[in-house]
Amino acid sequence: MFDLTNEIYHDANKAREHLEAIQWPDGAICPHCGNCDQTRITKLEGKSTRPGVYKCNDCRKPFSVTVGTVFERSKIGLHKWILATHLMASSKKGMSAHQLHRMLGVTYKTAWFMAHRIREAMKEDVKTSGPLGGEGKTVEADETYIGKRETPRQLSRGRIAKPTKSGKAGGAEKRIVVGLVERGGKSRMFLVQNATKDILRDVLVRNADRKSNLYTDESRLYTETGKEYATHKTTKHSAKEYVRYEGDAVIHSNTIEGVFSVFKRGMIGVYQHCGEAHLHRYLAEFDFRYNRRTALKVSDRERADMLLEAIRGKRLTYRRIDEARHA
Repeated sequence: MFDLTNEIYHDANKAREHLEAIQWPDGAICPHCGNCDQTRITKLEGKSTRPGVYKCNDCRKPFSVTVGTVFERSKIGLHKWILATHLMASSKKGMSAHQLHRMLGVTYKTAWFMAHRIREAMKEDVKTSGPLGGEGKTVEADETYIGKRETPRQLSRGRIAKPTKSGKAGGAEKRIVVGLVERGGKSRMFLVQNATKDILRDVLVRNADRKSNLYTDESRLYTETGKEYATHKTTKHSAKEYVRYEGDAVIHSNTIEGVFSVFKRGMIGVYQHCGEAHLHRYLAEFDFRYNRRTALKVSDRERADMLLEAIRGKRLTYRRIDEARHA
């Protein structure tokens, strides 16, 4: 656990210096034109200039370390942003906006907005990180259902899914999350509107290398897609088979079930409610922490610093969040 008495959590200037050391290890970089020549960048100093402002002598524009990041144009003290970032990075099952509001001394609305900005920074760039798995590696896939959906589930021929005769909704009125995990590696979770063969195939082939060994339960959603992978092995949960051994291969989907377990405990126990329009950000949050978990030798402090490295190029305004909430 990081030291909460550290000055970076209480002094805005110390927080700025800490962020500069992470974002600019080799000196300031102009976010406007990309200039990194330190002889062409001037640090502005004076009574009328706030600390941490630089001027690029190439494009003639002023900037600070927060320009082009999720912290840009925020009136909240940078030390509070740093503390909120570290709290969300180190809390295994999440940190509610109410808890942030109490610990940071800001309004609930402000804490809610800060949390969404930080989740935006947690979002992984799939294009640069590449697919899960690979030759000789194992990828587990499964789907889970959580919370009541706000838009009716559309079935084929324009039909709408309805609850069963017993009154239980089952998967018909719940949000569908598809999860992939590479054993000993990373996870990725996605919110989908329907769990069909085509949709699950699209998720799999975009995110899991076809040279991987694919392990799932007995669901027929994976039968055809599994043929495109090196091997496709299943366990029959309906017969209470959860793990099977074939030579050196240990066949199960318990790893992705464990990822779902942490996610659900956080959503039910910490966040309690989440609008469907925002669920994808919560998925990114849980993926971020899982992919930098203690089992991979990543400490809370290192995870928080990794998050501060990822804040650039991911601006999120309150209007964008509010529009999603009322869409």
